[in-house]
Amino acid sequence: MNAVWRKSLWVMLGASLIIFLSMGTRHGFGLFLFPMSQEFGWGREVFAFAMALQNLAWGLAQPFAGALADRLGARRTIVLGGLLYSSGLILMGFADTPLSLSLSAGLLIGLGLSGTSFSVILGVVGRALPPEKRSMGMGIASAAGSLGQFAMLPGTLGLIEWLGWAAALVVLGVLSTLMMPLTAMVKDKPLANTSGRKEQTLGEALHEACHHSGFWLLSFGFFVCGFQVVFIGVHLPSYLVDRNLPIVVATTALALVGLFNVFGTYIAGWLGGRYSKPRLLSGVYLLRALVITLYIALPVTAWTTYAFGIGMGLLWLSTVPLTNGAVATMFGVRNLSMLGGIVFLFHQLGSFLGGWLGGYLFDQTGSYDMVWYISIVLSFVAAALNWPIREQPVLRLQGVPA
Repeated sequence: MNAVWRKSLWVMLGASLIIFLSMGTRHGFGLFLFPMSQEFGWGREVFAFAMALQNLAWGLAQPFAGALADRLGARRTIVLGGLLYSSGLILMGFADTPLSLSLSAGLLIGLGLSGTSFSVILGVVGRALPPEKRSMGMGIASAAGSLGQFAMLPGTLGLIEWLGWAAALVVLGVLSTLMMPLTAMVKDKPLANTSGRKEQTLGEALHEACHHSGFWLLSFGFFVCGFQVVFIGVHLPSYLVDRNLPIVVATTALALVGLFNVFGTYIAGWLGGRYSKPRLLSGVYLLRALVITLYIALPVTAWTTYAFGIGMGLLWLSTVPLTNGAVATMFGVRNLSMLGGIVFLFHQLGSFLGGWLGGYLFDQTGSYDMVWYISIVLSFVAAALNWPIREQPVLRLQGVPA
């Protein structure tokens, strides 16, 4: 193994560990909805709004975090994000009003996630690997986030049952500080301009992407992904409690989502290196529509929920390496974190709507049925949006060696 490959693998390992902690912790937030709402007498919209605000803050900050990582390197961005993330978790443990919950779980954690999650981390991986390995590498890094979900969800539930929800959040906040020393492994720096051509500015990159129809189609399709995963991640535990199933069923189902997403994201990354990523995205969204339809059409039991977790797990974040890989193919990797961050902003707008609308419609109707139906319709919309995208480099990159 030559020195370049060793460095690339070292960077990918560090990036994977950071996203393991970041996403593994985040996917357990739904377990706090019921105990916090019950203790303070809140309707579910209070917690749902805080989670929606988290996703909105994450999305709005992501392009700026990505631009910072593209220009100054990712290490400073990750350190700042890790500090905000851990502070938000600890303060969430002391939240006792809707405002304090929104500021800690919503604003601080959302800003922290912008520096410690997919757009920044996958930008690092994209710059560290050669083009033919890029899609697979992004799949592996994305799978690390899912492995964190699988490993940390049971641990989060155990902490809540052992210490109570407040102390559990403080412990998770302390654990998340490990993301900062892990940046020593992520030796990412801005790409040097070796082509002899004038380097593309941020403004030029934005202008180029915003005048490309494929960029907008990818963005609007990613909106649907955010809507679905946040609605399910935040509200599935309460949906099952309403049906008199123990909370461990929801924890197991979400852990299965994380476990099988390890395979799903890896397979998506592997396939993305061989076939059209937009066409693969259309297939993912159509399969999501099928899985959700079967789940709500059949009786909701522990076993159908586990099957749902497996099915959704295979499709959960498989959109991430395909979407980011398509952006890298079309526009190159020089501004990948920023452009990926803009696409991810649409994902987070969908996340805001999915998280908040789940709580709002439940409080209004006493049921989550309407949101399930909306999720199915949106799957077909996303499949239609991704299908016509032409995955080829922009004119600026055509004929230029990788």
